[in-house]
Amino acid sequence: MPMFMLRATESARSSAPRAWGAAWIGAIMGLLIGVLASTPPLVAQDTAAGAFARMGADAQGMALGNALGASPEADVAALYNPALAHQASGQYLSLSAALMSFDRELQLAAFNTPLGPTAGISAGVLRAGVGDIDGRDINGSPTETLSTNEYALFLAFGNQFFDRVAAGATLKFYIADLVDEVSTVQSLGVDLGLTYTPRDGTTLGLAVSDLLATYEWETGGVGGRSATDTFPVRLRVSGAQELLDGNLMLLAEYEARFSEREQRRRIPRDPPVQPVDQIATSSFQINESLGRVGVRYRLLDVLDVRGGADRLGSNGFEGWKPSAGFGLRQSVGTLNLRIDYAAVVEPYVTDLMNVLSIRIYL
Repeated sequence: MPMFMLRATESARSSAPRAWGAAWIGAIMGLLIGVLASTPPLVAQDTAAGAFARMGADAQGMALGNALGASPEADVAALYNPALAHQASGQYLSLSAALMSFDRELQLAAFNTPLGPTAGISAGVLRAGVGDIDGRDINGSPTETLSTNEYALFLAFGNQFFDRVAAGATLKFYIADLVDEVSTVQSLGVDLGLTYTPRDGTTLGLAVSDLLATYEWETGGVGGRSATDTFPVRLRVSGAQELLDGNLMLLAEYEARFSEREQRRRIPRDPPVQPVDQIATSSFQINESLGRVGVRYRLLDVLDVRGGADRLGSNGFEGWKPSAGFGLRQSVGTLNLRIDYAAVVEPYVTDLMNVLSIRIYL
């Protein structure tokens, strides 16, 4: 074969990854434009059941805009897509805590370990709480200081079934403890996930979250009545692209969220037919579309810098959550540590949310 033909062939092969990367960047831009130009959302804030579990998992995920549904390297990604549990870089224990305004708390403790050559599991607990709530009676007089706590216990399993296809599932046990007069409620939810790697450096993800999760409230002790609070079902399509020999990673995610709400309407009484007012209950569906993006750049072998944005398209730019952070890898003797930090601008809150995570590899 002539020399010029060999050079042309080699040039075409080397340009293929660059062309693929350019196409992926174009797809990300198209996704963002489509989300921001889509139908305006029906809700500006996430007020549905289990909202604390949708804020993010740890500093690494939050710094990347929580767009980790297809991330091939984030160990915490099993919380975003259980199909990624098998890609854990090793056995580790992760501890995270968030410093938040209005006496709110958010903590995560997780353990991950590979199982054989193609599988892995992740288990842990996510806790959220609000303290120092000023309790008042019907006349406005102080009564007591209240607090609330919510927990999500999870167990994720993922396995690579084919060369480029992996699948996984997560069992979640939710617990909500609000006030003493209302019984603690529990619910079981299920996440399902898939990942597909069409070529090296590119990963696509699909996940469905919070199937079957529902709170059943009984508030008769505080003058209320029974109520059903269903978790939103979330369908998420994700993508990740590595560029510059893996030093640069781009992440994008689109989420369609479907939730059902109850609406109660009082029907005035009509004496003497009705001695008291009647309550009519009806349900309606809320559909919401969100976008997420993240970027990671490896400055040094031990240092990553990150940026991202969550809730794109939620009430325009009023409800979005920009974020930034870094990750530092350090060895202390035979102990390998990873320290991650994220600063998140929460919507409708003037203060930053600061998140710190420490990962200890065993």
